[in-house]
Amino acid sequence: MKHLILGTAGHIDHGKTSLVRALTGIDTDRLPEEKKRGITIELGFAHLELPGGIQFGIVDVPGHERFVRTMVAGVGGMDLVMLVIAADEGVMPQTREHLEICQLLGVRRGLVALTKSDMVDPEWLGLVAEEVRDYLVGSFLEGAPVVPVSSRTGAGLDELRGELARLGGEAEEKKGEGPFRLPIDRVFTVAGFGTVVTGTLLAGEVRVGDEVELLPSGCPARVRGVQTHGRKGESAAAGQRVAVNLQGVEHTEVARGDIVVPRGVYRTTRVVDARLDYLPSAPKELRHRTTLRLHSATYEVPAQVILLDRDILPPGASAFVQLRLKAPVLLLPGDPFVLRTYSPAATVGGGRVLDPMPPRHRRRSTEALELLDALGGDDETEKVRRIVGGSLLSGAPLGEIAVRSGLAARRCEGVLASLLSSGEVVQVVREPRIFLSRDAFGSLKRLLLGEVEGFLRDNTLRDGIGKEELKTRIPRRSDLRFFGPLLQALEKEGKVVVDRELVKLPGRKGSVTADQAGLQARIEAALVRGGAEPPTVKELCDGLRCGEKELLEHLAVLVREGRVVKVKSDFFYAPEALAALREKLTACLRERGEITPPEFREITGLSRKFMIPLLEYFDREKVTIRVGDKRVLRKG
Repeated sequence: MKHLILGTAGHIDHGKTSLVRALTGIDTDRLPEEKKRGITIELGFAHLELPGGIQFGIVDVPGHERFVRTMVAGVGGMDLVMLVIAADEGVMPQTREHLEICQLLGVRRGLVALTKSDMVDPEWLGLVAEEVRDYLVGSFLEGAPVVPVSSRTGAGLDELRGELARLGGEAEEKKGEGPFRLPIDRVFTVAGFGTVVTGTLLAGEVRVGDEVELLPSGCPARVRGVQTHGRKGESAAAGQRVAVNLQGVEHTEVARGDIVVPRGVYRTTRVVDARLDYLPSAPKELRHRTTLRLHSATYEVPAQVILLDRDILPPGASAFVQLRLKAPVLLLPGDPFVLRTYSPAATVGGGRVLDPMPPRHRRRSTEALELLDALGGDDETEKVRRIVGGSLLSGAPLGEIAVRSGLAARRCEGVLASLLSSGEVVQVVREPRIFLSRDAFGSLKRLLLGEVEGFLRDNTLRDGIGKEELKTRIPRRSDLRFFGPLLQALEKEGKVVVDRELVKLPGRKGSVTADQAGLQARIEAALVRGGAEPPTVKELCDGLRCGEKELLEHLAVLVREGRVVKVKSDFFYAPEALAALREKLTACLRERGEITPPEFREITGLSRKFMIPLLEYFDREKVTIRVGDKRVLRKG
């Protein structure tokens, strides 16, 4: 069975609901107010099976101008439109607006039902049909069948069914692949079952037992039951009208405009980049930063329109725009939308989403406009290449690339594999997979190498820079996980040498001037004079009249060269003095077997200021082992 959605469109009182009832036997006006007033206020639903295995879910929309927002909610998901025009009135204002909305939302097939044909003579009917055909020139319904019908007498209904079957046979079903999306157009409760929502399934398949969530709220729920066209089933597929019984959520927590999706799969957005077609019928030019009402699927939200390449968009023109939304919604690449003014309420434009997660970019940026041009095209490789390249030094995760390109995950991986093999893209993180362009990876390598060179230029005494210190110098907009792959690449290219925790330049060693060598000699002499109780770092700075940073740099060099031993952050010893203390300690331990801190002070004459740091140093050096408050000699 081929499942398609057929929607009605047209001016109020042109007979849309009567025609659906004549075709299906179903009255789509269910509200008492609708029956009392004789007009459609809310969306109505019916179904129709035709020869050839075609099943239509029919969405009947209101025709009054006050209910255009409701009509827009019904257009989302239409595969075919049945534009209803009364033979006794012809083309009217809502005929025009409904047709424009269908065109903006991407409806590409349909026909015209010329209703109330029994109320006019044949000559008038022919004139109206010709007028309608002329009006449709230039629209997606140009050349579409115009079928005179009468819902009262049944005249023309068989011909209408035949044309619908033919068009249905030519139409493509919605894609069943990927996670499902069910925009909600109606919410109600059923005694004994709880919350039920209805909508047109845009993609994928929803099954009984699925764990789902409602966006944008994120409210979790579970699918308790599924119905299509009034029949219970275990699942529903893309292109079907479906009613879903939700468990775990109250009907007061759900509203038209919410969307049911698999839990944890989709993310909402408040900013999208898009292509906007501004209608020739728009009453005035569109200015940068104008706020309009955005309609897509079954929701509406205020949207500020950022014109990316100009300040004013005249009627009839198209442009790339960024839409900044007042509330979060779910939008994906290719999703159609309509823009309407607030007062007076009128449809002025619409288009398709190009990027639901756009990076920050400047207006009139050539790179940004080229990216959007690629996203609006059919070249999948160019889309992925531009997305990764546009991420600059931040990198693009696989999931983000798939969402922004609109490609299925498997297809996205295939395109990336091709770009990886050509070297245009580099995978910098294995899990989650994050990609950089070749140029961005090269830029980061140059920046990192520049940091090494700059550090060693400013610190002539150092042989290299510590890994952790170098890691902090990666640009903030980059991921710290890039550091390892970048360092490996630089080492593989022979640009740096990694020596444990130190990153060096090949063949470079710290060098000292004559003045620096003199200072080092004075440091050594001061420590030798200090003997068992040498001067602290502060005392050395005061005595040698040098800054602490400079002193510590020289001490680090002396430690690396074995000319000084570091006991604690502010205690350094001449090797000979430390060796003498070590000998006294080991001799005592060989004789006594153990030693307490007071006994160590007794044999060395040290104050507590030096005694404790030295005992802890000998523990670290594995000369001694602490047992309680005593030390014993480490075996071996």
